[in-house]
Amino acid sequence: MSDFVSGFWSTYISVLVLVSVIGCGVFLWTQDKAKHAPGETTHHVWDETLEEYSNPLPSWWRWMFYLTVVFSLGYLAVYPGLGNYAGQFGWSSHGQYDKEVADAKAKYDPIYDAFKKQDIHAVAADPKAREMGKSLFLTYCAQCHGSDAKGARGYPNLTDNDWLFGGEPEQIKTSIMEGRTSVMPAYGGNPDAIGGPAGAKEVANYVRSLSGLPNDSILATKGKEKFIAVCSACHGLEGKGNTAIGAPNLTDKIWLYSSREEAIVDIVTKGRTLQMQPHKDILGESKAHVLAAYVYGLGGGAGSTTAALAESGSATAVQAVKK
Repeated sequence: MSDFVSGFWSTYISVLVLVSVIGCGVFLWTQDKAKHAPGETTHHVWDETLEEYSNPLPSWWRWMFYLTVVFSLGYLAVYPGLGNYAGQFGWSSHGQYDKEVADAKAKYDPIYDAFKKQDIHAVAADPKAREMGKSLFLTYCAQCHGSDAKGARGYPNLTDNDWLFGGEPEQIKTSIMEGRTSVMPAYGGNPDAIGGPAGAKEVANYVRSLSGLPNDSILATKGKEKFIAVCSACHGLEGKGNTAIGAPNLTDKIWLYSSREEAIVDIVTKGRTLQMQPHKDILGESKAHVLAAYVYGLGGGAGSTTAALAESGSATAVQAVKK
């Protein structure tokens, strides 16, 4: 009801609800006063032989309806249901949600805060932290990266060692907290840059050659010159990318969209914009810390092998005991 700016709708709904409930009670009362002739029909017949008899409702059934009307009026007195009237208890779905959030924060924030004080390597090695991180991942990240974190077309795989903005623990945490934006300019509208569609095809063949994919060697040779002149500013002279700006490595045979020549030509011509939304206002730093540890521990983070995590976790535990 808070969405309605006019008080008319609140009054309209209140009247409609009360008339409906009280009308049911009045209808029941009129039926009690009606004259019935038990055993006789009302002369209403359906399907040739189905007759309606003039029998009153059983008392238990009738009183059940009356109790329903009384319960409805009582409910409307204490809970919202009459327009803007909040009821005697002042209950609202927003209020209940806020209370549940407050209760959850009081219960779980101390746990997240304790993990926040630990190194991400140690958190990634903690089974309890991994379970909490997995729950956060399935809630906030799986929609794009998949429940197995292996991504999809246009959404990075978080279990391999290919990272647009770096796989170090703090880099992953920064991606979660601040979000990321990576832009591949469109060169199709600038023939002087790569030489139009023909030039885009040459660049595509050279890019495919960087990953050892089948290519036209003549076109690739021409494309190398254009790549060095135009593309190397972001992807580097060797095409190994730049995590500072989110430029992908073109030599590792890992493709966010497709390795097909037509797909690469399309990207060179039309460009691409990738955006990872910031989650700092949704998660807060403590939860982002645990989530970053979970993503890091999936195996794709820099140095995040099982042995390394276990060793790091043990070392941190020993330091904690010494302190």
